[in-house]
Amino acid sequence: MKLEPFDLNPRHLRALSAIIGRGSMSAAAEAVGLSQPALTQGIAKIEQRLGTPLFERHAGGMSPTAEGRLLADRSDAAIGHIGQAVRGGGRGFARPELLMTGTQLRAFLALADAGGFARAAEATGLSQPALHRAAREIEQICGYPLIERRGRGVALTAAGIRLARGVRLARGELAAAIAEIEGNAVAQGGSLTIGAMPLSRALILPRAIARFTREYPRMRIDVVEGSWRELIDPLLDGVLDLTIGALREHSPRGATQVPLLVDQLVVIARAGHPLAREAAPTLAQLADYPWIVGQAGTPLRGHWEALFAGHSLPPAPIECGSVMVIREVLRESDFLTLLSPDQVALEAATGVLTTIGPLLPQSSRTIGITLRESWRPTAAQARFLDLLRAVSEIPENQ
Repeated sequence: MKLEPFDLNPRHLRALSAIIGRGSMSAAAEAVGLSQPALTQGIAKIEQRLGTPLFERHAGGMSPTAEGRLLADRSDAAIGHIGQAVRGGGRGFARPELLMTGTQLRAFLALADAGGFARAAEATGLSQPALHRAAREIEQICGYPLIERRGRGVALTAAGIRLARGVRLARGELAAAIAEIEGNAVAQGGSLTIGAMPLSRALILPRAIARFTREYPRMRIDVVEGSWRELIDPLLDGVLDLTIGALREHSPRGATQVPLLVDQLVVIARAGHPLAREAAPTLAQLADYPWIVGQAGTPLRGHWEALFAGHSLPPAPIECGSVMVIREVLRESDFLTLLSPDQVALEAATGVLTTIGPLLPQSSRTIGITLRESWRPTAAQARFLDLLRAVSEIPENQ
């Protein structure tokens, strides 16, 4: 049975650093407010579930193994994420993050994701009364409401939204620890969840994934497509590990951007379009046809508006971020759009679509990776980042 992050008892996990710092189980138990037998049994249970010792026992006390240090470090970060989410404003305990159980955290996150007790029960296997009880207990620990009823479902309060993000980030830290400890072999397991913007460079992500899976065949990779607006909150919530696509002028709060390459846009149309015979069509000619553009606020939309700066914008009845939809509309009409040439390389090679005029010199956009500032990748995840950098330097025709 697969070990899940909240199968590990948070109260015992927070004792790991105390054991390392004090060198003995008895001193650590006193520091974290647990009995020595309870802590001893708790650490033994974690070691059993992970299948590896976390400490070496000797006459002078205890010293951590490499796995013990790794888990202690990730556990401290996980508890820190929850602590930051619940700090201040409540009438509950001074350090509520130290009192929450794995069952409570799993139940709360299931409610947050499902939006109702019935769906959360189905997702977790917990009964609805158990979910109700866990939700009440967490609210009592925090000292303020986290969930409110809305019709037949439930919704998170502002405090509940903050806590859900903290719990997701904590789950990510513990999942990374489990993956690293269980997968010390080269073909280690684990997971990587990537947010892919639809108008990002076409070949970077597939190339990196293909190379990565040869090195890490057991690694699970999930690719979630969406616009920047759809992907940024899941990234900051810890649902996504990274996103790839056109970077923003300024990094959003809590995130950092890593440039990979500079891309240039060109006008794209169907093969046989009236402008296909023009080597360098004028703005007036381009404005004679309707356009498919990106949504307001996107870099692609900004480049389109800049193209016609000082002139009246041509009609743009379609706002779309799906390359698949754009390609099909272009095939069946005289619409124009801005895309990177390699996004339609196959259609251009088969004579379905064509470029109109040369690359637009003022249309440069930076394609890159967006990461959470607090994200600490596993060795396998860090390798994927290296591969993204490597393949971005390969010419698209190779």
